[in-house]
Amino acid sequence: MTLKVVELNDSAIGLGDASGIIVQSPGFALADGKLIQLGEEAERQARLKPTSSYNKYWHELSMEPLSQQDRFRHAADIAHEHLLHLAEAANLVGEQHQVIFAVPGNFSQQQLAILLGIARETPLQPVGVADSALAASVALAKAERVIYVDMQLHQVVLTELRMHEDRIATAAVVQVPGIGSQNFMDLMMQLTTDLFIQQSRFNPQHNAESEQQLYNALPNWLQQEATEQGSLELELNSGGNVYTAKLPRESLIHSLSGHYAKLEQQLQALTRGGAAQILLNPKIAGLPGISAAVQHQGELVVVPTGTVHSTCLEYHESIVAGEAGIRRVTSLPLRAEHKEAVLERAGSDERPTHFLYQHRAFPLDGLRLKNGSQINGSSKATLTLSVAGLPEELARVERRGNQVFLQTYEGDWLINAQTMSDVQELKLGDRVAIGDAELRVIQVANG
Repeated sequence: MTLKVVELNDSAIGLGDASGIIVQSPGFALADGKLIQLGEEAERQARLKPTSSYNKYWHELSMEPLSQQDRFRHAADIAHEHLLHLAEAANLVGEQHQVIFAVPGNFSQQQLAILLGIARETPLQPVGVADSALAASVALAKAERVIYVDMQLHQVVLTELRMHEDRIATAAVVQVPGIGSQNFMDLMMQLTTDLFIQQSRFNPQHNAESEQQLYNALPNWLQQEATEQGSLELELNSGGNVYTAKLPRESLIHSLSGHYAKLEQQLQALTRGGAAQILLNPKIAGLPGISAAVQHQGELVVVPTGTVHSTCLEYHESIVAGEAGIRRVTSLPLRAEHKEAVLERAGSDERPTHFLYQHRAFPLDGLRLKNGSQINGSSKATLTLSVAGLPEELARVERRGNQVFLQTYEGDWLINAQTMSDVQELKLGDRVAIGDAELRVIQVANG
């Protein structure tokens, strides 16, 4: 019997095996009278029949009664139907199939128990559960700290993972509500509606049919190459007429910047404890301008589609439950080559030792950066700058093991021409600036 894997991310629930992903299905359900539709078909009609549509049943998985009780008693009923839909779409009906479920870190123990209960009433028989962020990260981790950014329908989930000796484990989970894929879709729909009104005197949201058409067309528009003027060409057919509009890519990215700022704020909070490798799931990595918005928070890597599935299969002996029963696996052994790479990086002689400022080198250990008239002060423990309008204490440097961090107090600091957070790790070659002063991070032999 071939082992299967289900990754539970409601933006695109994926079922696959050793051959790859067999089917993907977004977390949408439509109950229109006796007709029940799920996944893409339900999503493509959600704006036509909003009162009969559901898309929060995985996000809010529970046994609490629904206010709409025409067909489903609670969210667990809809989730059960969705698992049956996955099995049917993958042609897995008629017999039971062993399945590893990869679940996000925000899933509570109660939700996990509900999932296992409803899955046992389908052909998808659970034999193990793994943290999906762990499965996404173990094959790609190249730093002692990793942050996996996973976008669901209604939120982003940030999972911090840490390496210890020969293992990598989930350390913290942060939910960022209101910036899920549906929130981005709502923003883009409003932006494109305004453009059609301005440029074609046509309001795509004047009725449900054209609103649904707009929603369905957005993903394809985002995939097209911008024109030489940097715009996307939009086209809708309604009432026998063709309406067009141009969407400047810069305007699109600007409209999403508020959501990006929320994500960046949470990433900054997580990376204050030291540098981290940032892994983006494919869904969020496809958003216009996302890489530029978060790249200065750490090294960015886009997780290839299917990574969670292949990792769960590779590590199935560590995940599939034994006699003790199913438990959520939150720690896995590192591959030998990744462990060696991390150790090599930690032990490499790329340790910054000094700031270079006005042709003088200042040791970083315990260095205080002050503001005053005596520029380039004589004390080795103090570097004095002259920045108008700021108080005396500007920043300090501290070493944590092999890492060096700059803690800033006042002023608009830049690192490599990017706005920096209050605490930032310093790397060799970094250029740190405030006002007209620029400092270069260097290494002095035997320094």
